[in-house]
Amino acid sequence: MFGRLFGRDTEGPAADPYALPVPRRRKNGMYVLRALGDTRVLALVEAADAGDWEAVKAALAPFDLGREHDVLGVVADVDGVEEWIGRAVEEDKEHRATALLISGARHIMWGWEARTSARAVDVTQEQWRIFHERLHIAEEQLLEAAELRPEWVTPWRRLLTSGRGMSLGAAVNETRLDAALRRDPLDVETHLEWLSQLQPRWGGEPGEAMAFAREALARAPQGHRLGCVVAMAHIENWVESDDEDCLVDPAIQAELRAAADHSILHPAYVRRLGWQNDFNMFAMALSLADERHTVRRVFQALDGAYTRWPWTYFAEPEQEFARRHRRA
Repeated sequence: MFGRLFGRDTEGPAADPYALPVPRRRKNGMYVLRALGDTRVLALVEAADAGDWEAVKAALAPFDLGREHDVLGVVADVDGVEEWIGRAVEEDKEHRATALLISGARHIMWGWEARTSARAVDVTQEQWRIFHERLHIAEEQLLEAAELRPEWVTPWRRLLTSGRGMSLGAAVNETRLDAALRRDPLDVETHLEWLSQLQPRWGGEPGEAMAFAREALARAPQGHRLGCVVAMAHIENWVESDDEDCLVDPAIQAELRAAADHSILHPAYVRRLGWQNDFNMFAMALSLADERHTVRRVFQALDGAYTRWPWTYFAEPEQEFARRHRRA
């Protein structure tokens, strides 16, 4: 009553009705974020795992798969989707575009599973054959999905991934980048994918990716998650470097603080579905830079929520997250 009399909201913000319960028992103070932390996404994962296309379609109702990259990524990451999604592509004419999109995204992930994360020189001829075979299928399916639903951005972002894997060249990949950005000039996942394309290990020039990231942040409104591109650009520089402490630099610390304040820590930032992915990118970048102030705020916001990406660059990603979380 007194809160109302003096203009204070004693109830606080409404709880997310779809939030998955946070595990009470945690290992090293952390937990692996499941299904983007959302009960609706968990229902989608369970339907995909069961190979139930009708249930998958029902679970997709709250989402726009043509724009929600994280949701597409979750369903495409389910083992075994490739075993049944082809039937949906052929038999469900009404939802053919959705089935093609899921199948194409799954074939890219499935292709990379065959290739593995090994260096190119260590990949066998048989692995290369399977990799290219699966990516070729993905290319055909994603291009058809894009034709059926020209407003969708997600097929073009995935085509950037397959184009990079198949070494289709700058002209093709730049055309795909333009197609994605015409549909959403501030699409974060498209920017992150292009950031990978610009890395020296994929044929880019040193410094090119960082310049791209800075330009992206410069045109991003305050509170927009495009600031994550700067965090990821520094992580990629660390991956490319032979010096583990290459980010421990006052100028880099300052740039990461400014990017976080402009994006994920700005009052205008909206904690969308999968927001923990954004915070994990900054948590890793800031901790690699040995930044001591902003990194604490980022880890506090996460409250132990770990996402595999980008920590998979470490040999023991979960342990590394937990160690840096405790240190913060």
